[in-house]
Amino acid sequence: MSQQYSIQRELAPLAGRVKVKAAGMLVVASCTIAGCTVGPDYVRPTMQSPAGYKETEGWKVAQPQDAIARGKWWEMYGDFELNALMAQVQIANLNVAQAEAAYRQARAVAQAARAAYFPTLAIGASITRSAQSTTLGRALPSQIGTVTDYLLPLDLTWELDLWGRVRRNVESQQANAQASAADYENIQLSAQAELAQDYFLLRALDTQKQLLDASAAAFDKSLQLTKNRYAGGVASRADVAQAETQLRTTQAQAIDVTVQRAQLEHAIAILIGRSPSEFTLPPATLAALPPAVPAGVPSTLLERRPDIAAAERRVAAANAQIGVAIAAYYPTVTLGASFGFETADAARWLEWPSHFWSIGPSISETVFDGGLRRSQTAQARAIYDQNVAFYRQTVLTGFREVEDNVAALRILEQEAQVQAEAVKSAEESVSLTTNQYKAGIVSYLNVVVSQTSALNNQVTAVNIQNRRLAASVLLIKALGGGWDATMLPDANALSRTSDASVPVAAQKGSGGK
Repeated sequence: MSQQYSIQRELAPLAGRVKVKAAGMLVVASCTIAGCTVGPDYVRPTMQSPAGYKETEGWKVAQPQDAIARGKWWEMYGDFELNALMAQVQIANLNVAQAEAAYRQARAVAQAARAAYFPTLAIGASITRSAQSTTLGRALPSQIGTVTDYLLPLDLTWELDLWGRVRRNVESQQANAQASAADYENIQLSAQAELAQDYFLLRALDTQKQLLDASAAAFDKSLQLTKNRYAGGVASRADVAQAETQLRTTQAQAIDVTVQRAQLEHAIAILIGRSPSEFTLPPATLAALPPAVPAGVPSTLLERRPDIAAAERRVAAANAQIGVAIAAYYPTVTLGASFGFETADAARWLEWPSHFWSIGPSISETVFDGGLRRSQTAQARAIYDQNVAFYRQTVLTGFREVEDNVAALRILEQEAQVQAEAVKSAEESVSLTTNQYKAGIVSYLNVVVSQTSALNNQVTAVNIQNRRLAASVLLIKALGGGWDATMLPDANALSRTSDASVPVAAQKGSGGK
C-alpha cells in the first residue's frame, strides 16, 4: 500500500507536465487552425461635442425638426429651374464622375484584397528538347543524346493567414472603399451647393439688372422733364447735366452686371457638364426665400457629414495597416501542392503511370532586415496618428461652418428687415423730393441724391436676400445635405462585383462601424 502511494507521488508531477504540454499543444493547434489577428482592434477616435450651437440663441428653429429634405434638399426653395439643373449634376458633372470612378476603383481594390483569402491555382504545359554535354565526366551513357520532356503541371499555392495579415489588409481596403464612397457623396454635395449659390447669385444679378433698367427708364423721363424745364427757363443747364450723368451712370452699371452674369452662366454650364457655348439661362428675378433649416445638436453632425465619415473611415484603414505591419514580424506559412503528367514519350503523356504529385507546407521567417519592419510599423502608426488629427480637425471645421452660417442667417434676417424699411423710406423720399423739385422748392441735385439712394438701397436689399440664400445653402451643406453614415456601403456590398457602378447612396449598409 505504501509502495503504491509512493509510485503515485512520483508519477503526479509527470502527469501534470503532460497535461500542461497537451494544453499548450492544443492552444498552438487552435491558433494554427483558426489563426490569430495581430495589431490593434479599431476604436473610433473620441471627439468631445458641445451640447448645442452657440449661434442658435435667438434664432428661430425650424418646426418640425426634420424639415430638411432627405436627398433633394434644393426642392425646399421651390424653384423649378433650379430643380432641373440639379438633376443634371449627378448625371453629367465631371467632378462627380471622377469621384464615382474613384469609388469603383477603391471597391475593386477591396475585392482584390479579399482574393488573398483563397489559394492560387495555376496550370500550364511545356514541351522541351534538351541534350547534355558529352564532355561532362559525370554524365551517364543513358543521359547522352537528345531528350524531349513533355510536362503538364497543376500547381496550387496557399499562404495561410495565421497572423491576420490578409484580414487586416481586407479590413483596411474596405474602410478605404467606404471613405471613397463618402468622398463621392461629399463631392456631389459640394457641386450641388456650388450650383445653388451660383444660381441664386445669377438671379440676384437678373434682379439688379431689372432694377437698373427700370431706374434708367425713370431717369430718362427725368432727363426729358429737366430738358423741357431748361427750355422753358425754369431749370439750369447744370440740372440737365446732372440728369444726363445719372442716366448714363445707371446704364453703365446695368451693362456691367451682364459681365458677371455671363461668367456665372458659364460656371453653371460646367457644373452640369455642358459647354458654355451650348447653354443659356433665360433671365428671371430672384423670388426664392431661405427655408427653415434645423441645425440639430452638434453630436449628430458626426454622422451627417460625408467628409467627416470619409475622415473617420481613413482612420480605420490606417489602424488596420498597423496590424499588417506587425504581421510581418511573424513567420510565413505556405501550403504548396503540385500534380501533373511528365514523360519523354508524347504517346504516353497523359497515361496514369506518367503522373507525378507533391504536397507539403513551407515556413519562412525573416531573421534580419536592417530595421525595415520596425520602420514600417512606426510609419503605419504615424499615418494613423495623422489621420486621427485630420478627422478631429474635420469635425471642428464642421462645427465652425454650422456656427458661421447659423449666425449669418440670424443676423442677415435682422438686416433684411431693417433694409426693407430703408427701401421704403428711400422710395418715399424720391416721391417727396421730385414733387418739391417740380414746385421749384429744391434743386435737381436733391432729386439725384434721393433717386441714387433709393436705387442703392434696392440693390442692397437684393444682395442681402442673395446672401441669406447662400448662407442657407452653406448651412445645408455643413449639415450634410440630408446624408447620414448609414448610407455607406457595408462589407457585404463591397464584396459584390455585380453592382459596382450602382450609386453609393443606393447601397444601404451599416457603414462598417
